[in-house]
Amino acid sequence: MTGPRVGPAAPTPNTGHHPPTGTRSDTDPRTAAPPARDGARTDTGTHPTTGTRTDPEPNAATTPPPATDSSLLARTPPADLIGHLTARLDATARAWLHRALDEAADLPGTQGPFSAWELRVAEAGRRCGARYADAARVLVLHAARPDPEALARVYHQGTAAERRAVLYVLPHLDPGPQALPLVEDALRTNDTRLLAAAVGSYAARHLDAHQWRHAVLKCLFTGVSVDAVADLERRARDDAELARMLRDHAAERTAAGRPVPADLHRVLTLADPTATPPAPAAPARSGGRGSDGKES
Repeated sequence: MTGPRVGPAAPTPNTGHHPPTGTRSDTDPRTAAPPARDGARTDTGTHPTTGTRTDPEPNAATTPPPATDSSLLARTPPADLIGHLTARLDATARAWLHRALDEAADLPGTQGPFSAWELRVAEAGRRCGARYADAARVLVLHAARPDPEALARVYHQGTAAERRAVLYVLPHLDPGPQALPLVEDALRTNDTRLLAAAVGSYAARHLDAHQWRHAVLKCLFTGVSVDAVADLERRARDDAELARMLRDHAAERTAAGRPVPADLHRVLTLADPTATPPAPAAPARSGGRGSDGKES
């Protein structure tokens, strides 16, 4: 343990360096655990703490599992997620995951300025491989049961990947509205993966109508599929204000000669079943001069 985390780190890809300290969590890269082997058949068993079977599913080779599909992490119960994940990790990565989960369960919450499980969250990418790191982080966070203060610390001091994991785990922990500032922060960014993680079922339960409408608009503006928006049909149904906002957004794009995304009409028909598709944008002129006198 090198000392308390200091200062927020920029949301950068996980490089193996822990953002707050700038030091590697192991000192010799030659002894680092090898990455997980995707699709490899591994030995099976039961996690000693959770009792969850880790046998591979019969169709694991052909069906994308929650362990590799980030969009499913917030919707898959942790007891199921650990089975999907451990069936796809190699023996070394699986052993690390079991140790990390046991450690988080034995010493949950906050222990001093930061806890050992926070280091496990930071090193998950190196231990389990990038393909499975998000799932591993979600499981460690769930086992640790951090309070809103600890969640905020991991979010603000973590990498972009660690921030996503905090957002993915919120529906499984549901710390009440105390974690809403984390969702609000993610919705202010233009990081599409962070935005997709922010509009899950926790946001659907706790964002008020004004915030939720703007979250939907932010997805449309940045190109995030509205498939990521949890409980879309229920919350959008017969929402006249949302329908007005969508029409205004479509009109702005049309006036600017930009295409109106198909997702916009999909949400608009939920908010107003009588809505008709927005008019297509006029084709851009070529070879002429724009309003500023320059070639367009």
